[in-house]
Amino acid sequence: MKKAWAFSGIVVLSVILGGCGKGGSQSATEASGASASEASAPPAASASAPAVASGALGTVTKTQLPAEATETLRLIKAGGPFPFSEDGVVFRNSAALLQQHPRGYYHTYTVRTPGSTDRGQRRIICGGPRRQTGDCYYTDDYYVSFKRIAE
Repeated sequence: MKKAWAFSGIVVLSVILGGCGKGGSQSATEASGASASEASAPPAASASAPAVASGALGTVTKTQLPAEATETLRLIKAGGPFPFSEDGVVFRNSAALLQQHPRGYYHTYTVRTPGSTDRGQRRIICGGPRRQTGDCYYTDDYYVSFKRIAE
């Protein structure tokens, strides 16, 4: 009987230690439903959270934006119609790359990508009341980094 307990203890210990290996944490993240980009986001988010608070976020002017982003801003001001049903949904800012606000403050909108067969990676995120573009950010890498859109 003692051998069975000892064997079970060794198996449990092996499983625990095996999960601490190089790919163990990645597998655990994938099992929890997080994507690979979300799995790598927390270190970047924690490193950039103080930078956001100090205003070190990059900026881009409207003239520097792609033409498709300018069109998306026009649609936001007009209240639509938007090309995708996902446009205007709440952006949770879960990686805390943007300034913290109550849930529902930020909304995300697709910026069309020429030649793309799907929504692509480009987005504009706007904060505050809908149809307002005073607190908007542009990302061309699907929420990995943001640039504040200067008025």
